[in-house]
Amino acid sequence: MRARRRWTMGRSGLDMIVVVDLETTCWEKRQRDQIMEVIEAGVCLLDIGSGEITQRQSILIRPVYSVVSEFCTRLTTLTQEVVETGIEFREACMKLEDEYQTKKRVWASYGDFDRRQFERECRLKNVPYPFGSRHINVKTLFGIKHRLTEEIDMDKALALIGFELIGTHHRGVDDAYNAARILYTLL
Repeated sequence: MRARRRWTMGRSGLDMIVVVDLETTCWEKRQRDQIMEVIEAGVCLLDIGSGEITQRQSILIRPVYSVVSEFCTRLTTLTQEVVETGIEFREACMKLEDEYQTKKRVWASYGDFDRRQFERECRLKNVPYPFGSRHINVKTLFGIKHRLTEEIDMDKALALIGFELIGTHHRGVDDAYNAARILYTLL
């Protein structure tokens, strides 16, 4: 029986993959007076050896330049009142770095939106980028592996491999978990 490792990291940071999914403020029609901001960072760790998904967490983040619209609440279930209980974006980035070793580990997201949004928001709020340079785009990798003609949404990818969506789609914590499940099938 293999001994279980807890929070030990190999020199290369390749023992675990940090899987992240963001939810942002959004609107049915673009609002010129609002800036898209992260309101939830869902995160979990995927153990590459065992496939175990651990440290599943929802980090709620208070927006500064926008508010949660009714459309956003319908999509994510998050309300303005809920995200107001969150932490600042800077603190969330430090939490990712400290608790998940995101500078040292490979990280992944379903699609490239999350990586680009982190880059934009870090520039906007003058916050150090919390990740290293090694990012896996699970959506693209899934399309390549399954020889698809185009990338497909997470719910369709889950159905294609015979998995049911666990949790609430468009909640960061649940989408990160489901993205980790998909990623493990690709490894």
